[in-house]
Amino acid sequence: MTEKLDMTTPDMVAQNIERIAALFPHCVTETDVQTPHGTSLRRQIDFDLLRQELSADIVDGPKERYRLEWPGKREAIVTANMPTTNTLRPVHDDSVNFDTTENLYIEGDNLEVLKLLQESYLGKVKMIYIDPPYNTGNDFVYNDKFAKDAETSNLESGLTDEAGNRLVSKDPMQPNPETAGRYHSDWLTMMYPRLKLARNLLTEDGLIFISIDDNEIHNLRKVCDEVFGEMNFIDCVIWKKRYGGGAKEKYLISLHEYALVYAKNENELADLFIPLTEDSINRYYKLKDSNYSKRGSYRTHPLEATKSMGERKNLVFPIPAPDGTMVYPQRQWLWSKERVYEYLEKGEIEFIKSKNDSWSVHSKQYLNDENGEIRQGKPFSIIEDVYSQHGTNEILDILGNAQIFSFPKPIKYLSYLLNVGASEKDSIILDFFSGSGATAQAVMQLNAEDGGNRKFIMVQLPEATDEKSEAYKAGYQNICEIGKERIRRAGAKIVETSHAASQKAQEKGASLFDNVQTPCMASLPDIGFRVYRLDTSNMQDVYYRPQDYTQQTIDAFANHIKLDRTADDLVAQVMLDWGLPLSLPIEKTKIAGKTVYKVDGNALYCCFDEGIDEGFVKELTSPPAPLLEERGAASVLPLRIVFHDHSFASDTAKENVRQLLKQLSTETEMRVV
Repeated sequence: MTEKLDMTTPDMVAQNIERIAALFPHCVTETDVQTPHGTSLRRQIDFDLLRQELSADIVDGPKERYRLEWPGKREAIVTANMPTTNTLRPVHDDSVNFDTTENLYIEGDNLEVLKLLQESYLGKVKMIYIDPPYNTGNDFVYNDKFAKDAETSNLESGLTDEAGNRLVSKDPMQPNPETAGRYHSDWLTMMYPRLKLARNLLTEDGLIFISIDDNEIHNLRKVCDEVFGEMNFIDCVIWKKRYGGGAKEKYLISLHEYALVYAKNENELADLFIPLTEDSINRYYKLKDSNYSKRGSYRTHPLEATKSMGERKNLVFPIPAPDGTMVYPQRQWLWSKERVYEYLEKGEIEFIKSKNDSWSVHSKQYLNDENGEIRQGKPFSIIEDVYSQHGTNEILDILGNAQIFSFPKPIKYLSYLLNVGASEKDSIILDFFSGSGATAQAVMQLNAEDGGNRKFIMVQLPEATDEKSEAYKAGYQNICEIGKERIRRAGAKIVETSHAASQKAQEKGASLFDNVQTPCMASLPDIGFRVYRLDTSNMQDVYYRPQDYTQQTIDAFANHIKLDRTADDLVAQVMLDWGLPLSLPIEKTKIAGKTVYKVDGNALYCCFDEGIDEGFVKELTSPPAPLLEERGAASVLPLRIVFHDHSFASDTAKENVRQLLKQLSTETEMRVV
């Protein structure tokens, strides 16, 4: 049918709403609008929420509308948008292969860490998996700046005393029993800003998976609809996590929990496929024919269409059976006549005779495609072949005591999600409630199996372990120590298994790729990780008013870097400020007697030594002639260079260096800290 011309100018309002929705999906709401033909439902901007997004202060809004509300929601928005002066400091002693690894383990409050990652990892994370507190009444929730107690909640409800003071705990974690005045609200206030910041880090085709149970599934779904947009909801995966229940069950025996799945942009999301498991192959692909050597075994699917398919007369035609008879569909076929005869010619149609001598027609689905590559399957929304006990057994196997960490997610469960969300082998995976580090182990294991180069970013608050706990008795003073040790041991075990499998395959003279389930040991996976720890800014805090400055205070702050901070600390903060990933290679070298840190080749140079002058700049911009000829100036000379403001003898020297850099290396941008 030929489409008619619209004969109207573009709806600029609708286009502007779409643009705002791309940036702030939760600021788009549904509103009844009166038209000459009655009432219609239209998308409109929630200007109160939009104003809140653009304001550092709390904005009141009286309008009622369809949305999730709770005491503290506006504070949560302000919390998400509030800048931070904190930084991340490298911890070399706790790291594994610091100089070569691309994996990160970050200790600290994940809200602050997510803010620090906004520039360096904006739109770069392919998959996020988190296992946040389920708010069961027995666990803890993060206590952010605006968290309030039951008394303050009563204030907002009109049930308060006259004082009305907000009580903010200094402890980053606080218990959240069901008797709390803000039982659900505190949890929502904790989750909301973290999800908002996490969304920014996802690639346009990225996915987030959030484990949850029945305590907050209803609220989490509504919050995610706001943050990611209801249209970007993909599915609610059900995980059957245990075999059966016990005497503690009050009513029904609960066997499952969930993983909510949302996309950053559903329109950018490609079809989701996962590798077939060995169990699926053995269960379904049992038949063989003359194509077995290339295509492998096969399964069949009926070509008869079901009643749910709309009627199409062109799909009703006879198909010649092996005995020469013509087979007609009871209703209609799934395929067109052209496609059926094409597959008949290729021998990929199978006829099955019933007891009454009638034929049924089936298509063949081979394990391998025409290029010999093994077929992939569509993921299911139910996971029922792995249980929480497996995760406990893995802690026992790796750390020697199952009670060191409670309820870790099993590697097989996480691998299932990784195969869905991080099928691309160079994906970045973020887990900012990383707990025991199970996600990191699952990423390393998957890389070992398929030769991938996925990178993980684990973030965990260093929550102290109870002195009476098995973890504390085993020497782990906080959860981060558990997570780091698990990753170390898991990585070593993967390497050990890799070597053993490689040696065994060589002894048999077989290719490591003969079995899709055998780990690919052509190159060992990255089992290292750089540890960074959240801390206050490297710069000294200055509390003096201008009129209070004396020559003594000015001299004291001439070097405004804190005394306990190192050049490594400054390099990390510069990388964050300049939006460079913390996983980039860092080389420490000497130029004109000065220590220079080279980040990712020539992406960034940092030098914090004193005595920076024109001679240093000339040597810096004069690489060896063979290297310059081989790579060219654009790949040798630094794109960015950072000095310590205290490194120059005077302001004149600093300006001379700046001007000389412009002459000798026009592409280099200079800054100071």
